[in-house]
Amino acid sequence: MTRKVTTIGVYGFDGDSFYRALQDAGVDVLIDIRQRRGVRGVRHAFANSRRLQTRLAELGIRYLYRRDLAPPPSVRQHQKLADRASKTIKRQRAELAPAFIEAFENEVLAHFEPQTLLDDLGPGEQVIALLCVEREPAACHRSLVAERLAQALSLEVEHILPDPER
Repeated sequence: MTRKVTTIGVYGFDGDSFYRALQDAGVDVLIDIRQRRGVRGVRHAFANSRRLQTRLAELGIRYLYRRDLAPPPSVRQHQKLADRASKTIKRQRAELAPAFIEAFENEVLAHFEPQTLLDDLGPGEQVIALLCVEREPAACHRSLVAERLAQALSLEVEHILPDPER
């Protein structure tokens, strides 16, 4: 089996649909690339680190945390300014600002060696899920990390999306 990268956000899912989506995609290992491993609100409490790790272990999905792949505050500030200028609410953002992308590439991805991520995986871990919070992959840095992995290691990328009716 060839390794594959998937991405998944928290928004748009409830706990049951989130974990079902991971199982349906055949995810072996979930890599949390959030700066902060918690989500506000009862609706998304399933994605808070302890609950997430407990449920993933029950499902036989390994959990890894890679804070080095999260955008630091200096990078997030670029997106915050762009959202403010366009009067876009974070959860309604459809794409990342060019200034954010450039800063993320320079401050995070320039120091990221994709092979080291694969070296941290076991031989049976074939389907990797990159986790962050935004619903739309194009509005989240997880798509940039996935793209880098795809380019550097010739991996297929699939974005797991919530049911559009939710």
